[in-house]
Amino acid sequence: MADKIYDAIVVGSGATGGWAAKELCEAGMEVALLEAGGKLDPDKDYSEHTRPWDMKYRNKQAEPALEVRRPIGARCYACEETNAHFFVDEVDNPWTTPPGKPFWWVRGRHVGGRTIMWGRQSYRLSDYDFKAASTDGHGEDWPISYDEIAPYYDTVERWIGVSGAKEGFDQLPDGQFLPPMAFTCGEEIMKKAVNAMGRGFTIGRCAVLTQDHRGRAACHYCGPCHRGCSTNSYFTAPGSTLPAAEKTGKMTLITNAVVRHVTTNDKGLADGVFYFDSPTKESREIKAKIVVLCASSLESTRILFNSANGQHPAGLGNSSGVLGHYLMDHMYAIGAFGTFPGLGRKPEVANRPNGIYIPRFRNLHGDKQEKFIRGYGYQGGENATVWEHAYAMKGFGAEFKDAVREGNASRATLLGFGEMLPRWENQVTLDKEKVDAWGIPVLHIDCAHGDNEKAMAKDIVEQAAVMLKAAGAENVTTSTVPAPPGFGIHECGTARMGTDPKKSVLNKWNQAHDVKNLFVLDGSAFPSIACQNPTLTMMALTVRACEYMVAEHKHGNFA
Repeated sequence: MADKIYDAIVVGSGATGGWAAKELCEAGMEVALLEAGGKLDPDKDYSEHTRPWDMKYRNKQAEPALEVRRPIGARCYACEETNAHFFVDEVDNPWTTPPGKPFWWVRGRHVGGRTIMWGRQSYRLSDYDFKAASTDGHGEDWPISYDEIAPYYDTVERWIGVSGAKEGFDQLPDGQFLPPMAFTCGEEIMKKAVNAMGRGFTIGRCAVLTQDHRGRAACHYCGPCHRGCSTNSYFTAPGSTLPAAEKTGKMTLITNAVVRHVTTNDKGLADGVFYFDSPTKESREIKAKIVVLCASSLESTRILFNSANGQHPAGLGNSSGVLGHYLMDHMYAIGAFGTFPGLGRKPEVANRPNGIYIPRFRNLHGDKQEKFIRGYGYQGGENATVWEHAYAMKGFGAEFKDAVREGNASRATLLGFGEMLPRWENQVTLDKEKVDAWGIPVLHIDCAHGDNEKAMAKDIVEQAAVMLKAAGAENVTTSTVPAPPGFGIHECGTARMGTDPKKSVLNKWNQAHDVKNLFVLDGSAFPSIACQNPTLTMMALTVRACEYMVAEHKHGNFA
């Protein structure tokens, strides 16, 4: 392995790493795909059909003993008793924050990364997002427009399978959709009320199959997708892009490869990576003509910082000094809840793995807010609880069982996802003292919500309650305090793209301004975060960058 020089090294096997491997291998390139964790075995690791009564702790989230090593991951709704091992061991993989400024970083280290337990919501950005700075003056426009990325959105959606409904919203462009999932009765009521207010309301655009697609079976609505899917009915890299890459015979998958830094040659170009074998902690190197970082936003930036050398003293590709700055994550865990009278108790039914979406309506179409710029969207929906309400009930025996059966309620939820502005002071640096289990310096994350986010959060909560009440919901309550940054699990920025090398790390092809054969293909490239879930855009940018990369490689432009 040490003597072989690959055409490309791809670091990370998740949403973007899987796509990079697929695109480059299908173009005939020899690719080494490095993953920090190991492979999951669906027969042993997936538990989507396991019922609470078959679990030792009745699925009250993660096993208590595991929370010691995953104190932040265990807070995530997707971290449960049977799948806690999907989440990073935070003792071996720590980070630091200033006192009183938490950052709840949720990660996964295994083949497929967070595509195994992601929320699957897949929304396009529009020019309201790509060119937001031209509208309100904050930050920088993206160096691309919607028209430039739209064909790559098409490519990704057609491959992964996104169910949804075409609506014609200019702030939320339509895509290449499989048939949409159906609303519940309560959601039909909500839609009528929200539409009457001049606001959009649609079924979630979700990377879950509603019909058989590319050899993958349609979803059978068992529900807990975050525990893995043995039928590959939602998009994961191991169930979709990685098999396509492997089929070419051009991909070499190297698991348990914890990358420390990118190596460079005497020309200042990337020529490989230095990594540790996770179980043995032995150091190794691998060489390639191109290095592609898809390790996730903050991990890719950490690798670039740790790649500092005499030619790149502030971090690889950081002549601008921008690396690490402009960290963003969506505001999360704020909104409103209510119940709908008159819908009656519903029998236990299939568990639709999706919800509804209300697209941004603030600071658009004549709406101008005085206290904040940009906007937010809502996710949520209405359904009967099945057994979840029993956790909060007390009792025993037949009387308790009867109370649980009759306690099912028609509950409605609207949770906002608010845009966080890119600000210089929200940043990551290397901690000068702390290292991980392999001796690699860890990140110090300094990030907090600003005045714009705080004003927006108040409006998110107020409008969620207004819409639920307009739909006839009762017992409306609110969640008013956003979770700490990071917990939206949509972290972006820190290696942003732009046209000016003095104000950005990457160009419009996700290529480092300073190192022409280095590409960063994850959310770190985002100049702004918009309010839509970012993964679809990350994958579209990856396909676009790989097309450019292949052409440049064929012309010998990386020597």
